[in-house]
Amino acid sequence: MSQLLQAVRIALDMIISGDPVVYSIALRTLMISISATVLASVIFIPVACLLHFNSFRGKAFLLSIVQTLYSVPTVLVGMLVFLFISRAGPLGSLGMLFSPGAIVLGEVLLIAPIITGLTISALSGMGRNISDTAISLGAGRLQMVLKVLSESRYMVFTAVLMGFGRAVSEIGVAIIVGGNISGYTRTLTTAIALGVGKGETAASIALGIILLILAMIVSLTVNTLQHSRK
Repeated sequence: MSQLLQAVRIALDMIISGDPVVYSIALRTLMISISATVLASVIFIPVACLLHFNSFRGKAFLLSIVQTLYSVPTVLVGMLVFLFISRAGPLGSLGMLFSPGAIVLGEVLLIAPIITGLTISALSGMGRNISDTAISLGAGRLQMVLKVLSESRYMVFTAVLMGFGRAVSEIGVAIIVGGNISGYTRTLTTAIALGVGKGETAASIALGIILLILAMIVSLTVNTLQHSRK
């Protein structure tokens, strides 16, 4: 017990003193996860709008698949990305394997269903009153979509935050396509896994505390947005 308390004390000292290794890993994790979240949002929020505002055969089945993929294993996504960007894969010529870009690509695919599905839920929660009113006032289809999207902005941003939370805490993609390279592709989760395996308890605890703080920030922000909407 005394050894554990000592490790916690050292971990807190590392955080308070601004240990360069700890903070460089945390910053790299944030940059990768934010990049993936922004890309996924730019691509899949419009996709969600297309799915929500259009009717077609198989729509219900497609939406059920999107919802099923909320909890897709990260190692599965990592394996699929690896197969595509490895030297033998169709995208091997890009040279992305074991790079931050590979992790970003994997995380985009990982959180795409979350952002898509939750955005559709946010749009569905607005009902038809807003869209019908916008159309009756002479708004075009694009203007109507933008109006509904604006009215549901808090819930859409919640979807984005949920995607970020999933990205920042994943480990399978980062290990498989990132390679856990020190100073280049090592993230909070992969560094924690490596530190525990090497017996570097204090450093692992420090990184875990930072990861927990990030998770708490996401959770508190989501709760604040939900209360603001009410």
